[in-house]
Amino acid sequence: MYALNKSLHNLLIFNLLSILFLSIGCNSTKKMVNSQLKNNHLGNSFHGVVIIDANTRKEIYNRNGDKYFTPASNTKIVTLYTGLKLLPKNIPTLKYAVANDTLFIEGTGDPSWLHPYFKDSTAIHWLRNQETIALYTKNHNENRYGPGWAWEDYDTSFSPEKSAMPLYGNVATISNVEGLEVSPNTFFNKTSVKDTTLKREELYNRFYVSPTQKDTLEVPFVTSDSLTQQLLESALDKKIILSHHFPEGVKHTVYGIENDSIFKRMLFKSDNFLAEQLLLAASANVSDTLSTKSAINFMLEHHLKDLEHQPRWVDGSGLSRYNLFTPRSFVQILQKLYNEVPEERLFGIFPLWGPDSTVETWEDPTTEPFLFAKSGSVGNNYNLSGYVKTKSGQLLIFSFMNNHFRVPSSEIRKTMYNTLKGLYENY
Repeated sequence: MYALNKSLHNLLIFNLLSILFLSIGCNSTKKMVNSQLKNNHLGNSFHGVVIIDANTRKEIYNRNGDKYFTPASNTKIVTLYTGLKLLPKNIPTLKYAVANDTLFIEGTGDPSWLHPYFKDSTAIHWLRNQETIALYTKNHNENRYGPGWAWEDYDTSFSPEKSAMPLYGNVATISNVEGLEVSPNTFFNKTSVKDTTLKREELYNRFYVSPTQKDTLEVPFVTSDSLTQQLLESALDKKIILSHHFPEGVKHTVYGIENDSIFKRMLFKSDNFLAEQLLLAASANVSDTLSTKSAINFMLEHHLKDLEHQPRWVDGSGLSRYNLFTPRSFVQILQKLYNEVPEERLFGIFPLWGPDSTVETWEDPTTEPFLFAKSGSVGNNYNLSGYVKTKSGQLLIFSFMNNHFRVPSSEIRKTMYNTLKGLYENY
């Protein structure tokens, strides 16, 4: 009995000491973060921070965690979660049905067809072995741009149009280093070498490249049913029919590349086009019609219904300023990702801030990379959400959101990094 009482006594002492040390640790963490948030660069801007322990889910720090912020590309974290919940391992690249010796096909939103980076030709090779092909393009209800997107970005590489069957990433790739080169070749005769900052006519597929341009340009093109038909015919080297109907009955699916490669590219390059198309592709799992809104509504009603603060979520990329999320919501979504995705896979997809990853020039060579995080920036806003692997072996989940500042975003980024480095070294 004495031995048992002594064991219970020792266990009680151990637990009390653990609570004491944890409390001291949390207090010192709060002091460190508070000190960083007094940085002059944050000035009179609006900022919010939530930090939790990934394993215990204990809240370590919270300032304005329940306030809504413009998330910018942090929205892609939610798109990632949507893709992981609604898409199979390999992305559905094409749906088809056969009727009267004709193969009817429709797009699934798959962004990888002949994409400048992925160059996937799975569906192209499959279609080359078919006879009569009819293309149906009315299986979506999307506008070419998302709600709240800036119209003046029509010729910028980060703003391609959305479509059910995107080809070549919905961009013309133009190089003028050793003579003019244009892909797809359809646009070669519509591209001019001209001393202008304009890359494309607003409403027409007429492109311009400066005679001094040394980098390869990716310029969005104006999508249309007839252009999709033309590009597909060129890729297949055969004529196809543009159909106004799709036969009733069972639709079959052709699958393309693994989604993880698309997820990773979307996050590492903050690729808006991939994010938008992934949300469209995911919507096919909940609706017969490709629809960004359907995918969003399904996620909010099912997999994200337990968020403490329901977001205003309107697109996949975060290009829209209509999006509103709280830091607490991002931390909860990141917790879901950590709980539901094996760590090796998750941190293979999520950007690692380091010299060989998302940071072009690593300015902290004495520190091992410790930060897996997605940034999000749009004029006067910069946010960062993700995971910190601390020196002690702990894993923290955080969301650090900053809106409405008037200083260079590099200063905000530096303040955020120093704060997170403090967590890495001391927690």
